[in-house]
Amino acid sequence: MNRFYMIGGLLDGFITILVIAIPLIIAAGLIIYFISIYNRLYSLKNSAEATLGQVRVALKKRLDMIEQLLGAVKSYAKFEKETFESITRLRTEVFRAGAGGLSDIDRESRRLFGSIVAVAESYPELKTSETVTRLMESVRSIEGEIARHRYTYNNIAQTFNIMLDTIPSKFIASSLGLSKMEYLKFPEEVEKRPEISF
Repeated sequence: MNRFYMIGGLLDGFITILVIAIPLIIAAGLIIYFISIYNRLYSLKNSAEATLGQVRVALKKRLDMIEQLLGAVKSYAKFEKETFESITRLRTEVFRAGAGGLSDIDRESRRLFGSIVAVAESYPELKTSETVTRLMESVRSIEGEIARHRYTYNNIAQTFNIMLDTIPSKFIASSLGLSKMEYLKFPEEVEKRPEISF
């Protein structure tokens, strides 16, 4: 009979341990799950910021090249003071701008580049100038760099935004005050690389 009491006592102890352990295991699993969502959200957010930084650097490189190109062609054509001021203003704004502002800077820098290309095409001496050719090729290679970074950023933003739209990450993001990321949108007429012909 003592044996049955002993087995019953062990069984009661085992059930007590299970009643305590199962909720603790579930709670630990939920905490680990929420921590992984939290880490994923902030990993995406930080990756997006880093990629925007790369877009900013590439846009600044493009503006630097445009400014050098402007210097190379200014002896052939008279450019307004506003053109030089626009480049300076854009170079200043590029590191403060968000995704929407970077789209505006991209559009404006493409417009400036297009006007310089038009001038270069008007003067045969400029078409054959090694400096002008090299600078135009540099701007063209930067166009590809900007496109790659924009593609990467938009993919990260899309993944982040999907997480903000799906449960349970939506609740976690909301409690952290996270909001959707803005995509880098360049207008249709600007998405084409400027044609450079000599």
